[in-house]
Amino acid sequence: MFVLVAPGQGAQTPGFLTPWLDLPGAADRVAAWSDAIGLDLAHYGTKADADEIRDTAVAQPLLVAAGLLSAAALGEVAPGAVAGHSVGEITAAAFAGVLDDTAALTLVRKRGLAMAEAAAITPTGMSALLGGDPETTLPHLEKLGLTAANVNGAGQIVAAGTLEQLAALETDKPEGVRRVVALKVAGAFHTHHMAPAVDKLAEAAQALTPADPKVTYVSNKDGRTVATGDEVVSRLVGQVANPVRWDLCMETFQELGVTALIEVCPGGTLTGIAKRALPGVATLALKTPDDLDAARDLIAEHA
Repeated sequence: MFVLVAPGQGAQTPGFLTPWLDLPGAADRVAAWSDAIGLDLAHYGTKADADEIRDTAVAQPLLVAAGLLSAAALGEVAPGAVAGHSVGEITAAAFAGVLDDTAALTLVRKRGLAMAEAAAITPTGMSALLGGDPETTLPHLEKLGLTAANVNGAGQIVAAGTLEQLAALETDKPEGVRRVVALKVAGAFHTHHMAPAVDKLAEAAQALTPADPKVTYVSNKDGRTVATGDEVVSRLVGQVANPVRWDLCMETFQELGVTALIEVCPGGTLTGIAKRALPGVATLALKTPDDLDAARDLIAEHA
């Protein structure tokens, strides 16, 4: 079986949406989504620079739109499971039929605005730690006042906190950590710094009428599968201020018997982790439409 996964914030790069808009019907679909949420997705996905698409209120809907567009380009596919990293969980909810595309983009637009507003209260950020042992790294982060916002597996933990705390981490790395890499995000997501956004997202979620997942939905809160649409939405709201446990998602993939993993546009981050953490599982990242044929072949082998 194969799992379809969606990346989170930080995966975006300038112009990454450009080749996808050349596909039949893609530009019209993106234009309709843009009208629905009041954001010119085509502009930001093709012409905006790195700083513009780093803006949380822009990056999040842009990522969800790219994921939906690239998945639709695969045609009718039936993954054995779906999952998303951080904001990618909203993309995955649409894959599972919990939300339709417009509802997913409307929710993520409100999520991005609320999180950008929360991030503006205190200058914060996130940094990836490469290498090291969680048993050593986690207490060290706590000592510095940082939160392990993403526990990604394969030796990767993402720390989040104030810019001063992250600067201290640069000079005082945990034992075994090779590098500390600042991420292209504009706040300390999945930490207490995002608490003000939770209430606003909960209010926005009240307007939704979620359906139960049509395929297995794996939550990054704890790696568990979720059977009802209401529970999926509840977790989407709470996850804004809680750590992402992608390591537990991958454990669940193994328990489910996943043999292939396909990451939607802008793919690369989650496939990179899977190559290290899921030996024997075939992986493919949808970076451009040139990857679609290989993805369809992989699906035919593993569906």
